[in-house]
Amino acid sequence: AFISVSGDCPLHLREIRHFLSLCPELSLGWFEEGRLVAFIIGSLWDEDRLSQAALTLHRPRGTAVHIHVLAVHRASRQQGKGSILLWRYLQHLRGLPVVRRALLMCEDFLVPFYAKCGFEALGPCEVSVGALAFTEMQCAVRGHALVRRNSGC
Repeated sequence: AFISVSGDCPLHLREIRHFLSLCPELSLGWFEEGRLVAFIIGSLWDEDRLSQAALTLHRPRGTAVHIHVLAVHRASRQQGKGSILLWRYLQHLRGLPVVRRALLMCEDFLVPFYAKCGFEALGPCEVSVGALAFTEMQCAVRGHALVRRNSGC
């Protein structure tokens, strides 16, 4: 996996492989010339808020998608690829009948990025990884008009 902007990542290769095998339909990659430049990994979740268990569990009866990671390769950052991939991912989720919302946890400096993409902050996340603390965010994928691609996300 790519190293996060902060240098730490709560999702390791073992977990990425785990979720890719359990729910590949909830992952999306961006390839250029046969090389992976960005990806999103998700799984289903069945509670209102994320808990420590959400880091490793896929709950097949869930109606929320927990976005574990949105990663862009260092050489492809600051080109809009993250927001484009996230927009496409949310459009994909809108086509899945069971999914009602997307959840994620991020470091505070990423809150404005996700807010620009339609996510709202729910407050501090219960989950912590080492010294990392997170803000939990959500985005409804049902009952809302589709966001236009040129909206900034």
